[in-house]
Amino acid sequence: QVQLAESGGGLVQPGGSLRLSCTASGTFLKIGIMQWYRQAPGKQRELTAFITAGGGADYADSVKGRFSISRDNAEKTVYLQMNSLRPEDTAMYYCNADISKTEAGGYRNYWGQGTQVTVSS
Repeated sequence: QVQLAESGGGLVQPGGSLRLSCTASGTFLKIGIMQWYRQAPGKQRELTAFITAGGGADYADSVKGRFSISRDNAEKTVYLQMNSLRPEDTAMYYCNADISKTEAGGYRNYWGQGTQVTVSS
């Protein structure tokens, strides 16, 4: 069974930094696009950043210049480095990935359980 597990969330003061990690486990062959979403209380879940299998990345305008996404394919892990955090970054952060179990097979989309990030003084 394929699973995504996030870690690294917590409470941080405004201007601080956190690094989120998400590791895929289980039996599978390859990982395609990996993404971070976030959902603040009372708001819709929004795409924060994504990185393709080839390393191409993009960000929501609200986090550009502050957040950086990266991946380690050997470790089956995607990271989100978050700097200059603001109270409005407070949200549950979710990992999302397209994973394929066979070389010729299609990808299936998976979600992690989420990790809470709270930015407050």
